[in-house]
Amino acid sequence: MQFGIFTVGDMTTDPTTGRTPTENERIKATVAIAKKAEEVGLDVFATGEHHNPPFAAPASPPVLLSHIAAATEKIVLSTATTLITTNDPVRLAQDYAYLQHLSDGRMDVVLGRGNTGPVYPWFGKDIRDGIELAVENYALLHQLWREESVRWQGKHRAPLQGFTSTPRPLDGVPPFVWHGSIRSPEIAEQAAYYGDGFFANHIFWPKEHTASMVDLYRRRFEHYGHGSADQAIVGLGGQVFMNRNSQEAVRQFRPYFDRAPVYGGGMSLEGFMRETPLTVGSPQQVIERTLSFRDYVGDYQRQLFLIDHAGLPLHTVLEQLELLGGEVVPTLRKEFAALKPAHVPDGPTHAARLAALGAPEPVTGTAATDLWTGTRAEDENRRAS
Repeated sequence: MQFGIFTVGDMTTDPTTGRTPTENERIKATVAIAKKAEEVGLDVFATGEHHNPPFAAPASPPVLLSHIAAATEKIVLSTATTLITTNDPVRLAQDYAYLQHLSDGRMDVVLGRGNTGPVYPWFGKDIRDGIELAVENYALLHQLWREESVRWQGKHRAPLQGFTSTPRPLDGVPPFVWHGSIRSPEIAEQAAYYGDGFFANHIFWPKEHTASMVDLYRRRFEHYGHGSADQAIVGLGGQVFMNRNSQEAVRQFRPYFDRAPVYGGGMSLEGFMRETPLTVGSPQQVIERTLSFRDYVGDYQRQLFLIDHAGLPLHTVLEQLELLGGEVVPTLRKEFAALKPAHVPDGPTHAARLAALGAPEPVTGTAATDLWTGTRAEDENRRAS
């Protein structure tokens, strides 16, 4: 079981001080949070992708994650999410393969459609094509990471004729892919079809909705022959705010909840905690609530928590990480491990996937010849010398 955090990079005004961080402060704070996550023993740090204020999340997550890779040693770097709909699959294939090399395989990617409708026209797309774009673009990305001379034609981008994406995936093993969704059964189906992971955001909806989405994915995973339903690779999001005194946790978090753009003006904090997985309370309450997720999604592989949103200052987030890594996650590891059957896989890592393939031989290029000139670079170099 992998435990970690994810950030959406919002620059929300702190309601207790009236101060809004600058973009530079928020970006530097995100790096500090990632480093702290590794320091306290978490397994995963993930960042969202946004292209508009009030977010300082990277428009190109590999930029941030490459920087963090250079500043860390163990933590897996991921996204939450990468926009498969509005990004060119060719660029995604190249950028994330590059990150894979720079991080020595300490990365994977969560693909999704995002939650900002205007992003579609900003990149020349139509939101009404969202599902179609997700399906077509991933089909191409999947092919680019597995074939060295790609011939492809689709509806939403120019065709490719013998194209080779570089760099090639590290050790010939493509980055692991999670398909992230809150409400779209088509995305659960897509994840199942490819035998990839399914990441249920699990933040704004009741547990019954998350349970139904995960169940669909598991049943279809088995249908496509990737293993039994309980061997499907599932990840969940979640939100927590902690204090050793549960009443103090509620008192501290309430002003942030009440004024946060994603919460404010709607359901009360108590109502939201009752109807969704948001947990505000003591570390023990977070442990108990998180363990209950298994009751309705089964054994799963990754749990990510959102802890740095809604205007919470950096020092508070770092305190939350101390509680998460020092008190909550060690207990969760032990409890989940004791419950997990032996045939249920662990969370995906590059090393484990490489070992499962029997350490394949390095992939050799089939496109050494320039497809436009018909010559090879090494041949041209010999002539020149």
